[in-house]
Amino acid sequence: MRSLRRAYDGFVTLMAIVAGAMLLWLMVSIVISVTLRNLGLQPYAWLFTSSEYALLYMTMLGAPWLVREKGHVHIELLTSALPPGGQAAVSRAVAAACVLISAILAWKGAELFWTNVVRSDFDVRAYFTPKWILTIAFPISFTLMAIEFGRFVFGEELMHSGEAGVHE
Repeated sequence: MRSLRRAYDGFVTLMAIVAGAMLLWLMVSIVISVTLRNLGLQPYAWLFTSSEYALLYMTMLGAPWLVREKGHVHIELLTSALPPGGQAAVSRAVAAACVLISAILAWKGAELFWTNVVRSDFDVRAYFTPKWILTIAFPISFTLMAIEFGRFVFGEELMHSGEAGVHE
């Protein structure tokens, strides 16, 4: 079980690293595009397409890691005013709601992915790209986010600290 958990944690971390590499690619592609425009040249069509796809994948691949690191924005005004037992109850309830929402989005994402596969849908921009290549990110990411939120529901660590304000 421990090796399975390490593999899972490694996979989520790898997804975050790939998301970071995509952020770097966005910077590079913008610099290339602006440079080409300033030289009076037309930027390559694949620069725009790859940047748009990178925005989607960067968001989807980095989100599970962000949940694990408690990096999503949340307001702790209510939890900071509660006693420790109340803080734990509210934090676990919020995490449980996040599990439910993530699971629903994973299910709907899987339906969308499967529809794209069955219909052989294509994203038509500079190139014809099978849409399933884009939509596969939804069920994977939201499933992993549901698991990560589930750790806050059933694990020892709470999602909320109970401290209002910024503590970094």
